[in-house]
Amino acid sequence: MLFVGGVVAGSVHDYALMKQLFDPALSWFDGADVWLDLGFFGATADDGNKARIHLPHKKPRASKNNPHAALTVQQIRENKKQARTRISVEHSIGGMKTFHCLMHRIRNRLDIFIDSFFGLAAGLWNLKMSL
Repeated sequence: MLFVGGVVAGSVHDYALMKQLFDPALSWFDGADVWLDLGFFGATADDGNKARIHLPHKKPRASKNNPHAALTVQQIRENKKQARTRISVEHSIGGMKTFHCLMHRIRNRLDIFIDSFFGLAAGLWNLKMSL
């Protein structure tokens, strides 16, 4: 299942939005496979014991003890596998942004219209992809 949250103006961290929508104290993702990107890096601390959270491996920082920090071959392979799954979602988001109503400030006071713009753009993108 793919979840698309509401529209949020401004710069808000992905994981902060997720915690607002899905309270970590409740059992939203019990036994589920949850595929996230690195914007949700803290999710394993909150939901890791209840859900199977899949995050890409983050490259370690270089230090004095480890000046040539790199991912292992296995970690690179797992990141590529996850990226192949996520790329269709990322392309769909980018394709929806070709409709300029999503890229510019919407000067409307009714939230229902803002959500309708995204629903309309998603429907048009799905129609374009089905043709």
